[in-house]
Amino acid sequence: MQNMLTLLSNALCRITGRTAGAQTVSEAARVTASRSFADFTPQATFDVKKCDLHLLEEGPSVSVELTREQGLQYYRTMQTVRRMELKADQLYKQKIIRGFCHLYDGQEACAVGVEAAINPSDHLITAYRAHAYTYTRGVAVKEILCELTGRRGGVSKGKGGSMHMYAPHFYGGNGIVGAQVPLGAGIALACQYKGNSQLCVTLYGDGAANQGQLFEAFNMAALWKLPCIFICENNQYGMGTSAERASASTDYYKRGDYIPGIRVDGMDVLCVREAVKFAADLCRAGKGPIVMELQTYRYHGHSMSDPGVSYRSREEIQEVRSKNDPIALLKEQMLSNNMASAEELKEMDVAIRKEVEEAAQFATADPEPPLDDMCNHIFKNDPPLEVRGTSPWSKLKSVS
Repeated sequence: MQNMLTLLSNALCRITGRTAGAQTVSEAARVTASRSFADFTPQATFDVKKCDLHLLEEGPSVSVELTREQGLQYYRTMQTVRRMELKADQLYKQKIIRGFCHLYDGQEACAVGVEAAINPSDHLITAYRAHAYTYTRGVAVKEILCELTGRRGGVSKGKGGSMHMYAPHFYGGNGIVGAQVPLGAGIALACQYKGNSQLCVTLYGDGAANQGQLFEAFNMAALWKLPCIFICENNQYGMGTSAERASASTDYYKRGDYIPGIRVDGMDVLCVREAVKFAADLCRAGKGPIVMELQTYRYHGHSMSDPGVSYRSREEIQEVRSKNDPIALLKEQMLSNNMASAEELKEMDVAIRKEVEEAAQFATADPEPPLDDMCNHIFKNDPPLEVRGTSPWSKLKSVS
């Protein structure tokens, strides 16, 4: 191998006119690597699981295309979310993260597939399992971990925590079960009112699917034909109860009754992407809303206070990890179709681990927000804020 690199180095020297000493072996290796990229398959077609339909004659295509660039992007994003959530688990067990914390590992194909199918200008609102969508909507890992640890550099300045993170066109992170669904319908109404061809993706879990406010929102959305994609991320379990024990019907994609629905393999990022694209096209054509069910699985418990193995077995979790992991599935698809090399993906994994570790170190060193900031960003303007029960002559300022 060394002889080959030396020969290549000498050949490059002759082409460029540089001396052999100036042309290093590492430079030659980089040229070799860049040339090898041409050997990869730039695009491939995959068959995905057929979606179950409700009130629809045709559904998303079962034959989908993936470019090498897209595959690498999806892999990197899913792997980053996975490493970030595992780091959050570690920081919580070290008591550096406190309070509520709901992790997303196992469900990465849902967030990445949804984001790949919509535009950055479209809107998204979700429940309290929100770290992944905060990241896919453009917030850096460092800002997310700072928020989880209650630090000044957090995306909500350390005052929102796990359940209350926001970004442009991303409305959280909502702590009340199901409360984000009517809000999402309202955002979709604003899109329709403005006539900007945008839509709102409104996400909720199987545990929230029995909330009355969902059906009120469904009714108004159907009456007004709102551009809203209602997505139930069915990870099979509510707080500590299987879907079968909590719901008389687990066909969540049919819960809209008079609203069309689709049930999707939520562990396949390509299947999710195509289904959400299909739903988005309907909404933009004035044929919304639509209800989707993404069948997925969470590896952790409902929250960090839930060990997650009192109502399901460790063997069940391990079986999903070994047979149906979303990251492993995409990796296998890319490797078997010569769209990437194992070494390339391993290097990406190492870089992601380093990024997350550096973000965690920053988050643990970043200072907490000062007490003077406690009442800031409450009001749009800057009125004085009198707090009942404190000394009558003390006033806290609120700055926006």
